[in-house]
Amino acid sequence: MKSWLFKKGTRIRPLLNLWPPFLFTGIRVAELSADFRYCRVELKNRPWTKNVNGTQFGGSLFAMTDPIYSLMLMGLVGKRFHVWDRSAKVHFEKPGSGKVVAEFHVTEGLLRDIEQATATGEKYLPEVVTDIKDNQGDLVARVERTLYIRLKRHYRPEL
Repeated sequence: MKSWLFKKGTRIRPLLNLWPPFLFTGIRVAELSADFRYCRVELKNRPWTKNVNGTQFGGSLFAMTDPIYSLMLMGLVGKRFHVWDRSAKVHFEKPGSGKVVAEFHVTEGLLRDIEQATATGEKYLPEVVTDIKDNQGDLVARVERTLYIRLKRHYRPEL
């Protein structure tokens, strides 16, 4: 089942939108390219997504970015790798008072770095940054995420 899901980004996108942490917080994966190289996630400002000040709840802003890079990379590097989030931090820059959007890009350079850094079986901890912007294109928050990527044991070279 998992390998079928990760053949195309268009298969997993509808399921992500039904995933309770996204569905019940108003987070929506608006676009996930079939090749897993691009994703756009949106959060509309609804009564249940507002904080006490009437702006976007910070936890929802952070949650918008949570599984996205890991899932994109699972689709790109396949079943040979463990791909997890290791750590993350968020920098709030401006209150989000309307719909906010986060865009994710996996570059050829990142994929090349993953292959090179993990070729001997070592873990690789790349850092990715996601900007969350409002409708005017202003920065609302920046999320820095460290990923954990490593060949699964039976794919590691014999040392």
